[in-house]
Amino acid sequence: MKLTDKSTYRALNTYTKLMRAAESVTSRVHRVLAEPKLTISQFGVLEALYHKGPLCQRDIGSKILKSSGNITLVIDNLEKQKLVSRVKDENDRRYFTINLTKTGTDLITKVFADVEAAIVMEMASLEQDEQELLGKLCKKLGMKGG
Repeated sequence: MKLTDKSTYRALNTYTKLMRAAESVTSRVHRVLAEPKLTISQFGVLEALYHKGPLCQRDIGSKILKSSGNITLVIDNLEKQKLVSRVKDENDRRYFTINLTKTGTDLITKVFADVEAAIVMEMASLEQDEQELLGKLCKKLGMKGG
C-alpha cells in the first residue's frame, strides 16, 4: 500500500491521533505519581494488589502487562520502600505471594483517589455519549485479533 492510498492515510492518521491522545492523557493523569515518587509500573502493582488482594508475581505481571523480569524489579523496589511484602508459600518455597503492607495500603488509597480524580477530569472534556462511544471503539479495536 502506498501512503497516497486514502484508506492507508486515514488508518495512519487515526493511529497517530490515537497514540498522541493516549500519551497526552496518560502523561497528565500520571503527574500525580510524581510526589509519592512512584513509577507507572509501581502504581500498577499497588493498584492491582489494592483491588484484587494478594497475588503472585506472575498474576501481577499479566494484570499490568509486564514481563516476569521487569515485574521482579518493580516488586523489589516496592519491597525496599516497605510498600509490599513477599510471603513464601508453605508448600512450594519457590512461590511467593505479594501483599500490600499497611504503608502500601495507606499510600495507594490516597494515590488511587488522586489518579481517579485526574481521569474523571480528563474524560470530562467528552460528553457522556462520547465517552461511551470511545470506550466501545477502544474495546473493539483492542479485541481485534485477540
